[in-house]
Amino acid sequence: MNRPLKSVHGEWTSRWAFILAATGAAVGLGNIWKFPYIAGEYGGGAFVLVYLACIFAIGVPIMMAEILIGRRGRQNPFNSLASLAEEEKASPLWKYLGFGGVLAGFLILSYYSVIAGQAMAYVPRILFGVFEGVTPDGARNLHLALNKDPEKLLAWHTLFMMLTMLIVSRGVQRGLEKSVRFLMPALFLILLILVGYAYQTGSYFHQAVDFLFHPDFSRLSTEGILTAMGHAFFTLSLGMGAIMVYGSYLPQKASIFRVSITISFMDTAVAILAGLAIFPLVFANEMSPGAGPSLIFETLPIAFGHMDNGAFFGGMFFLLLVFAALSSAIALVEPVVTWLVENFEIKRLNACIWVGILVWLLGLLSLFSFNILKDLTWLDMTAFELLDYLTANIMLPLGGMLIAIFAGWIMSQRSTQEELGIKSNLIYHEWRFLVRYVTPIAIFVVFVSLTGVLDFIFDYFH
Repeated sequence: MNRPLKSVHGEWTSRWAFILAATGAAVGLGNIWKFPYIAGEYGGGAFVLVYLACIFAIGVPIMMAEILIGRRGRQNPFNSLASLAEEEKASPLWKYLGFGGVLAGFLILSYYSVIAGQAMAYVPRILFGVFEGVTPDGARNLHLALNKDPEKLLAWHTLFMMLTMLIVSRGVQRGLEKSVRFLMPALFLILLILVGYAYQTGSYFHQAVDFLFHPDFSRLSTEGILTAMGHAFFTLSLGMGAIMVYGSYLPQKASIFRVSITISFMDTAVAILAGLAIFPLVFANEMSPGAGPSLIFETLPIAFGHMDNGAFFGGMFFLLLVFAALSSAIALVEPVVTWLVENFEIKRLNACIWVGILVWLLGLLSLFSFNILKDLTWLDMTAFELLDYLTANIMLPLGGMLIAIFAGWIMSQRSTQEELGIKSNLIYHEWRFLVRYVTPIAIFVVFVSLTGVLDFIFDYFH
């Protein structure tokens, strides 16, 4: 299989277009609530330091590996890995690693769209004052009422999927690039406005800074280190084919090392800014910062409902969530669309229609698991929980680990050195060492931890 010199889908017009797109893929709902919460939970500044180390030891090497495979292959993940495996005289079975990434993105989007739809539903609710003066029980009941209403969830899930497919159907430059050139600056602007507002809370803002950045190494447990490793991997949307397919549109002259560092920095900046925006409001209203996912849909609306101009700032916050979700969604679906276009010779628009319908249909399982199918379980998990577990705990870590092995052990030094184009031999050899040894081992540890194998081993020997 000969690899093409250019993608049939076109290229990003600049490296910044790629950076914005890849940052959009990386920044999702998890950045907004999860990072700030786990940072505070596991020692604040101590956790942040470990997390940053993990970003550079795990996140950046894998991201560089995905981009170089994508750019060298210039096709969808399945075809890129097939042609590169042939080029390196390796087993043709490596192509199924690419298919695994495509499938993971497909499955993730099916339930991600349902949650994103909930975020969309909150924008008009907050703007029109539904949460004004709301009590904790009232906020919880409003969220439960939305989850129990399959028709409303269906409407928002449908709208989100239609928006996603509309953008993707327009192609690389007219669809993906145009959307991220608007979405990402808008996301950063909204975040900065919210941080500016939070700063006015005075002592509560300083409390949030202390919560996030005060290093308390006594609270940094083994669990905290594993959490930092896991989040460093997942936050960059690795192992699901999105970064790989975006890499296939990257101009040859762009430095893979520089863009990977920039994306990692911007992704972390979003997470930290989100913490500085959210926690002053949480502390000001004497709420728990450890509320987890309910922080978004149950806790924060109370804060917005009791503050001056709460409807405006609350609306902006949920608009921020929608933008983050939308930029991630277009990245999740792009590998599937490119695979169909390249392998079945169908038009992008038709591929988008078929993929959109199939993702929408699969999403119904997750949607109904909140209401009419809530008692239907597999392995004591609802459809939503099962899909989340299967993708986040099994498919993505395995995919990331195998990508590291392919780039570090299967691809020749000549191929990787040529594609990365790193002038410094020291930086190249550091990357190669990390991607061959450190990264696969670290991801394996995360994998056995997530699947409960690590707990079993600890219990056995103790």
